[in-house]
Amino acid sequence: MDHDSTDHPKALRKARRGSASDLPPQEQTSQDLLSADLDPATSAAEDDEEARLPDVPEEPAEAVAEGTLAIGHAAIENAVRLAPTSPGVYRMLNAASDVLYVGKAKNVRKRLASYARVNAPLPARILRMIAATVTVEIVSTTTETEALLLEANLIKQLRPRFNVQLRDDKSFPYILITGDHWAPQILKHRGAQSRPGRYFGPFASAGAVGRTITALQRAFLIRSCTDGFFESRTRPCLLYQIRRCSGPCTGEIDFPGYTELVREARDFLSGRSHLVKQELAGEMEKASTELEFETAALYRDRLAALSAIQSQQGINPRTVEEADVFAIHQEGGYSCVEVFFFRTGQNWGNRAYFPRAEKSFTPEEVLGAFLAQFYDDKPPPKLILLSHEIEENMLLADALAVKAGFKVEVSTPKRGEKKELIAHALTNAREALGRKLSDTATQSRLLQGMATTLGLPQPPRRIEVYDNSHIQGTNAVGAMIVAGPDGFIKNQYRKFNIKSEGLTPGDDYAMMREVLERRFKRLLKPPEGDAARPVADDDSFPQWPDLVIIDGGRGQLNAVREIFQGLGLTQVSLMAVAKGPDRDAGRETLFMLDREAIKLEPRDPVLYFIQRLRDEAHRFVIGSHRKLRKKDIREAGLQEIPGIGPSRKRALLHHFGTLKEIERASIADLGKVPGVSAESARKIFEFFHAQPG
Repeated sequence: MDHDSTDHPKALRKARRGSASDLPPQEQTSQDLLSADLDPATSAAEDDEEARLPDVPEEPAEAVAEGTLAIGHAAIENAVRLAPTSPGVYRMLNAASDVLYVGKAKNVRKRLASYARVNAPLPARILRMIAATVTVEIVSTTTETEALLLEANLIKQLRPRFNVQLRDDKSFPYILITGDHWAPQILKHRGAQSRPGRYFGPFASAGAVGRTITALQRAFLIRSCTDGFFESRTRPCLLYQIRRCSGPCTGEIDFPGYTELVREARDFLSGRSHLVKQELAGEMEKASTELEFETAALYRDRLAALSAIQSQQGINPRTVEEADVFAIHQEGGYSCVEVFFFRTGQNWGNRAYFPRAEKSFTPEEVLGAFLAQFYDDKPPPKLILLSHEIEENMLLADALAVKAGFKVEVSTPKRGEKKELIAHALTNAREALGRKLSDTATQSRLLQGMATTLGLPQPPRRIEVYDNSHIQGTNAVGAMIVAGPDGFIKNQYRKFNIKSEGLTPGDDYAMMREVLERRFKRLLKPPEGDAARPVADDDSFPQWPDLVIIDGGRGQLNAVREIFQGLGLTQVSLMAVAKGPDRDAGRETLFMLDREAIKLEPRDPVLYFIQRLRDEAHRFVIGSHRKLRKKDIREAGLQEIPGIGPSRKRALLHHFGTLKEIERASIADLGKVPGVSAESARKIFEFFHAQPG
């Protein structure tokens, strides 16, 4: 689907504003709820490509103490007396004011009363929720549709323990054909759709967008360069030479010709691919008849590129123009929701989600809660196909129609091509969950092996690995990566730009001290409070590490111990990984506190796992360092390169056009610039490609 922008419906904005005077004393407006302080560990979002399987323990009903259950019933009964009989959203909170559950109802008083019945046969998870509840807060809404939208928004914001939670809500990439330049550009776009132009998507992954854009460049020869690069060109770039751009920057194609190429690209992405291919085939026949074989070959290559796009998309339905397909599979107490995106009659990819939900939730309950959260910040299509019939089918369709501004159909097909699409998505969901369960089991064995090898009291649930990077002390940056029972937890990664003044260039100890102090001071309680480590909920990923790994030897390990002792940390296990002779992987030495050094066999799975942890930290910190360094280079231009004065700078920019192209150039290409000697070319190349430490 292509569109320009998405907004929250007016009704939802009204519900968020609320009116405190209309509510009982214990109630809050939804604006108060949305502005509540959130745990940064749960609200942070990184470029995480893999969702992790959540811990979903299920306790028996007998585990709930009767006295605690009575307190919860009393708190809910008190809320029932003040609750409105109109639609609304309610929150259940524990003694620490943590949100346990967010729910919505057409009649809030009636819904809360169902929790207050002492002898009601409720599931174990509901009894545990009631037992932990000490207060209930309510937001009134005008309609049940508004309540559904607000409930989904609050669940994503607050992440209550007893709700189904969408763990990976990263935004989807789109293809943008810009509309603010006479020669439109084609590019990948993620985030707010504020730039003028046509947006096509969503696509399931950035890789799918990149492959499609590359094929579209071959098919329609639309430029992908920035406007600044476009304006500075005096001769066509390499993309023109390899027939992936028509060269509008230097007038290789006129304005009407380029406009026609853009129209064809828009038509193809808008679903008129068959018509576009017919037109190109006709032009190819015409050129061939007129003996213009070079032109005919160009049309042939463009047709081949379009065919490549559609072949990469797998199944392409004949009767479904625009739809999202959802299929859920449950196994071993976990759920997997597979989503396929179909736009303009083409398959634009799929993605697997692993929402957090307790074992007692049915597939219909998980899918219904998942859908409301999924479309909280995404535009819905005109048709949504489901593998299971959800209870609030019509209510969800009405809510999404209010959000989108057009009719949205939510259905569970029983026959035909739509049923085949569901079956295909269900197969993918089953396979994705199988792979995830297998990976999780393997990870558990590795963590158990690590605990045995290192003498840890139990398998670590959270491992943090630290590394730093710099070039002769400049652009110093530290980084932390996190791993757990489900592999790398990328939304927990953090980078630290080194800020200490007077730091000796290359002082790795001082850099590590700053990183660790900044990391752990945030987690420590105030001095007057309890200095013990906080205990995480059973079903949440802990904020405190069980094991900290650093890159280095005994000296680095002792330095980190001193840092931890200064911070009062005594319950975190430490390990240093020293590289083997000649940095040979497989011959690393492991250092633990108050123990002899450990050397594992090169083929030991635990050693391989530790190498992966260290290499991931190195990859992340090097990437962070390069981004920081490139930013400084862009700001300073070529002034920092030794021996490059104003005249050579002008010559380089005149020859290559932009700083980015200079950075990409080889030593041989740099040496072709007038006034740049072989030695200067080597210095320029090494400046851009120096390896950080």
